[in-house]
Amino acid sequence: MGVACLLFTVLIWQGCESTPYQHDQGFVFGTIYNITYQSDRNLQTEIEAELQKVDAEFSMFNEQSTVARLNRGEVVDTSAMFSEVYQLAMAVNQDTDGAFDITVAPLVNAWGFGFKQGTEMPTPEQVDSLLKIRNQMDFSAIAKGYGCDVVARLLEEQGITNYMVEIGGEVVLRGVSPHQADWRIGVSKPTADTLSVEGELQTVLAMTDRAMATSGNYRNFYDKNGRRYAHTIDPRTGYPVQHSILSATVLADDCATADAYATSFMVLGMEGAKAVLARHPELEAYLIYTDGQNQLQVWFSPTLEDKIAE
Repeated sequence: MGVACLLFTVLIWQGCESTPYQHDQGFVFGTIYNITYQSDRNLQTEIEAELQKVDAEFSMFNEQSTVARLNRGEVVDTSAMFSEVYQLAMAVNQDTDGAFDITVAPLVNAWGFGFKQGTEMPTPEQVDSLLKIRNQMDFSAIAKGYGCDVVARLLEEQGITNYMVEIGGEVVLRGVSPHQADWRIGVSKPTADTLSVEGELQTVLAMTDRAMATSGNYRNFYDKNGRRYAHTIDPRTGYPVQHSILSATVLADDCATADAYATSFMVLGMEGAKAVLARHPELEAYLIYTDGQNQLQVWFSPTLEDKIAE
């Protein structure tokens, strides 16, 4: 009886180990996705169908997306997917005292970082006016993370328990990697590498059953009149943030939440981010910032210490 049970257990383990890992790559939301999952069947067609559903709801570049139609003032019957993301965005907005705001689109555009690129910087009067009139939504700070969650749900529905979903740096991890160990995910060193050519890593995190998103100002900026303007706009002031944080990586149970809080931390700054983390033990963060001597420094949640691989 004992030998039979042991043999059965070994056969199950061997069968699981022999199941191949699929590796899919493609282009969505204006960026590259990489998805690795243990399955006998390739699901890229199904995965891309799910991602197109997200794109059809939240793309700022798709004129027929739900958000684009709403921004034009059209009457639209919103889907359960749209309502889910909208409600999460409102919850994070309230929790961060307005640091995360999907109606920031007109201000982002005015500063030349949005889906409508501008060349002239806004005047203080224009900023004040835009602060009062918020009639456009922009889900770009949460849509990639939500896209990762949607793909993760699809894989779970297919009975897949070992996978990594990555879209433009936002990640969902479950189970084990092809090496039968925790997944290893790099956190980029914040350098002014606008084309992402150098790819130098600040650290590597070894973990699983977690979602991760990163927001940073170090690649999307412009210099004008001797001053650098970062793409993160503080929705409360209407101006680009001037905090010392260069990169905020957030870990959460789902990637949409991690995505939204990563953006929020870039707005809130070090002390504001730490205050939010103190209220939310389910969140973890890895923050890269500059000190008074303009040197790179790192702060991370104490619970992340055992996840730092190198």
